Amino acid sequence: MLHYILKRLGSMAVTLLVIITLTFFLMHSIPGSPFNEERTTSEAVQKNLESFYHLDEPLYVQYFIYLKSVATFDFGPSIKKSSQTVNEMLGRGFPVSFELGMITLIVAIFSGILLGIIAALRHNGLIDYLAMTVAVVGISVPNFVMATLLIQQLAVTWEILPVATWTSPKHMILPTLALATGPMAIIARLTRSSMLEVLTQDYIRTAKAKGLSPVKIVFKHALKNALLPVVTILGSLAASILTGTFVIEKIFAIPGMGKYFVESINQRDYPVIMGTTIFYSTVLIMMLFLVDLAYGILDPRIKLHKKEGK
Repeated sequence: MLHYILKRLGSMAVTLLVIITLTFFLMHSIPGSPFNEERTTSEAVQKNLESFYHLDEPLYVQYFIYLKSVATFDFGPSIKKSSQTVNEMLGRGFPVSFELGMITLIVAIFSGILLGIIAALRHNGLIDYLAMTVAVVGISVPNFVMATLLIQQLAVTWEILPVATWTSPKHMILPTLALATGPMAIIARLTRSSMLEVLTQDYIRTAKAKGLSPVKIVFKHALKNALLPVVTILGSLAASILTGTFVIEKIFAIPGMGKYFVESINQRDYPVIMGTTIFYSTVLIMMLFLVDLAYGILDPRIKLHKKEGK
C-alpha cells in the first residue's frame, strides 16, 4: 500500500506539472496583455506594471519564476485587484464553493442511490418508470437551464425560496438542487442497473433461502457490491460538480471561487486564472486518488500491491 501511495503521489505531481505548464503557455498564447484595456494608464506606467508582474521577461523566464512561487504556495497578487493576493481570494472563495460542492455531492449520492434501489426493487413497475423518467430529465437538462427553471418557478412564480446570495440555509436550496439533479440522475441509473445484476447472483438467492429480511439482503449483502460502479464515477462526478459551480455561482450570485475564475478570464488576470486552475486541479486529482483507495475498502478482493519481480 505504501509503495502504491508513493507511486500515485509521484504521478499526481507530474500530472499537476503538466496542467500548470499547458495552462500557463496556452494562457500567454493569446495576443495582447492584461493592461491593453487600461486606456487611462500612460505607457510608462504600463511598462512599470509589466515589469512588476514579470510580463516583460521572456516567456520561459516567466514560467520558471511562476514555478518557483507555486513551489512556495504563493500564487502572487491579482493584476486587476492589486490590493488582494490570489491566496486571499482563494481563502475567501473556497470555503463557500467547498460547502456548495459537498452539500451537492451528498444530496446527489444519497438521493441517487435511494432512487436507484427503489427502481431496482420495483423493476418494470410504475415506480421504476417514474424514477428513470426523473433520471433521464436530470441527465438531459443542463444545470444552468435547471437553475433558470427553478428560479422561475420556486422563487419568482411561487415565491417559496430566495433567488440569490449565500446567507442562510434557504439560499442554499436552489443552487444545490440545480447542481445535484444531473449527478443524482447518473447515480440513480447506475445504481439501478448494478443492483439488478447483483440481485440475480447466487449468494443473494442463498440469503433469501435462509429467510433473511429484504432490508438486510439489500443493505447488508447487495448494496456493497452494487456500489462499486458508483464509486468508479465519483471522481468524474465530483469534477463536474466543482466545475459546474462556476456557472451556478454566477447565476445565484454566490461569493465562491467561480466568481473569481469567470472574472479573471474576462479580465485576463493571469495570476488568478493560474491560481484557481491549480487549486481546482489539485482538489480533483486528490479526489480521484481517494476514489482508488475506496475500491479496496468496498471490495477486499481488490488489492493494491507491487507486481512480482518489481
